[in-house]
Amino acid sequence: MTALRTAIGLMSGTSLDGIDVALLRTDGEAVVERGPSMGRPYDAAFRRRLQGALETAKAIDRREERPGDLGEIERELTLRHAEAVNAFLAENNLKAGDIEVIGFHGQTVLHRPDAGVTVQLGDGGLLARETGIAVVYDMRANDMAHGGQGAPLIPVYHAALAAGLSRSTGRAVVFVNIGGISNITFIGSGGEIVAFDSGPGNTLIDQWVEAHAGIPYDQGGMIASEGRVDPDLANRYLSHDFFTAPVRRSLDRNDFRPPAGTDASLEDGARTLAHVTAAAILRSARHLPERPKLYVVCGGGRLNRVIMGDLAALAEVEGAEVVVAEAVDLNGDSMEAEAWAYLAVRSLRGLPLTFPGTTGVKAPVSGGVLQKPTLED
Repeated sequence: MTALRTAIGLMSGTSLDGIDVALLRTDGEAVVERGPSMGRPYDAAFRRRLQGALETAKAIDRREERPGDLGEIERELTLRHAEAVNAFLAENNLKAGDIEVIGFHGQTVLHRPDAGVTVQLGDGGLLARETGIAVVYDMRANDMAHGGQGAPLIPVYHAALAAGLSRSTGRAVVFVNIGGISNITFIGSGGEIVAFDSGPGNTLIDQWVEAHAGIPYDQGGMIASEGRVDPDLANRYLSHDFFTAPVRRSLDRNDFRPPAGTDASLEDGARTLAHVTAAAILRSARHLPERPKLYVVCGGGRLNRVIMGDLAALAEVEGAEVVVAEAVDLNGDSMEAEAWAYLAVRSLRGLPLTFPGTTGVKAPVSGGVLQKPTLED
């Protein structure tokens, strides 16, 4: 039997809201023992710096470039991740020596799969030195070097979780992650794995309410609940050729842009974009090899009751059930961070992280860069 390894996963997603930390004991295959988790939000000033980094990163042609202040932001982001790890260890009475590896996602500031370029800010060497723990990072690049889209990477972890769900036995299940960008992982009734980005998640809503109400997100869908769906505005998004293209591709935050300020009232804009988020998931699910019977929803979007209400209603028409991750004893906040811990262990073992059915890579491929803690030169 393969020994279990204790790993920490770190995730900072496209919503730019903060760092998720999670502990996992796993063999990188079927055995998954989930441990404690923690969220550490970014302050408003640093969120603004990250938003600026997204604009600066548009000038990047080669993934190692760090124009403008990106190098400085990368260092600060890494140090914030190190602080989060050290706080997590202290909170859970753990020492660095108790952890074999950290799976470090970093912050995506540019993702252009068609050009073979993806950039995640994050210095694995600095993180290893600051925490005293080995770090696996830069897990998307090898997939893209072998013809993949570089995303999504989490499906192999979803498949491990699905194997432990009694409600999924014998029927197709889809894990839906509604972060800044939404993505879906399909595990067929025969175990087949298919995954792809499904469309805009929270990012359009977040940008809309921040621009028009000065708040970072629509908590619980409160603003959307006061509005109505504008069918013309919704159709502008849902008629995008992303949903009908025969080949699935991964999305960058800039592929879908928020409406103009004159397109809708605050409430109607939020309501319409919530509907778009839900409808995009079902529209993209049409590309799956069989109709899912169960949708398990994780990520921050599951807390928006308007998105969830629309998603449940649309899925019911197709004979499917929608549940939040907690309804099947999973953690919808920490699942992505758990996945990066799982992927780090797989990377240490040389196991594939991505597959033809997930990223379009030509053959299953491992990835990641291992950085052991060393003293700074």
